[in-house]
Amino acid sequence: MTEQHHLQQPEPTLAELIEQAHRRLQDQTESPLLDAEILLCHSLGKTRSFLRAWPEHRPSPAQRLHFDELLEKRQQGMPIAYLTGYREFWSREFKVNSDVLIPRPDTELLVELALTLLKPELPANVLDLGTGSGILAITLGLEFPWAKVQACDVSEAALKIARLNAERLDARNVSFIHSHWFDHITGHDFDLIISNPPYIAKDDPHLQRGDVRFEPQTALISADSGLKDIETLANQSRNHLKQGGSLLIEHGYDQQQTVQAIFRKYGYCQTTTHEDLSANPRVTSGLWSPS
Repeated sequence: MTEQHHLQQPEPTLAELIEQAHRRLQDQTESPLLDAEILLCHSLGKTRSFLRAWPEHRPSPAQRLHFDELLEKRQQGMPIAYLTGYREFWSREFKVNSDVLIPRPDTELLVELALTLLKPELPANVLDLGTGSGILAITLGLEFPWAKVQACDVSEAALKIARLNAERLDARNVSFIHSHWFDHITGHDFDLIISNPPYIAKDDPHLQRGDVRFEPQTALISADSGLKDIETLANQSRNHLKQGGSLLIEHGYDQQQTVQAIFRKYGYCQTTTHEDLSANPRVTSGLWSPS
């Protein structure tokens, strides 16, 4: 055995790697320890319970190198979801990349509201506009297997991810259409139209902070102080909803009054805004029931 072999340092343990990573990330993220654990688990192909059970385990050099590369990207601000390639939504794991928005817990409010609007065991036609990674369409398709769900997006790259997610999660009642809003939508009898459209103004300072710096700008920014796409959807949805159908649109926490006014302008009734997990006005709903 050579002297060089005797002097060679052993690979660090999981506990040591987490401690080092925690220090590296503590000024870069609000959750340095959690981020470190998630990235280490991804590098190892293990769950977080493995880290607790085997703190003295020493990863291979290749695993440690992969972890170090991920840490460096996280230090530069790259979102955790883009580094691991997945994000949970409604207790399911969805594949994501930089072509789609990162699913957020607040958007689950759209699903909660849809669950109250669609009737159990009855057929329904649902349309998800600007589907991105497909989280809304696929979740509703799986929660309502008797429904027919269509989803559209103007981005072919986003639709590729959405189709992969539908296949992985076996959502067989969901179909995808390449369309800018209603340009290629032919149905006129939807029970529910749902959307998380772009609603951020182009000069909003939040665009320079956190994860949104890395997300597709076309899925975030809308003209007219962030309201142009919401107005387009409220206007055009009237031609595609059946009598008594509902429109659900996610929007900014400070857009409640304006979005309600848009809904009323186009003749929706029972217009209501619903609060997200942080008690912020997040989703406005309206019923299409022309007299």
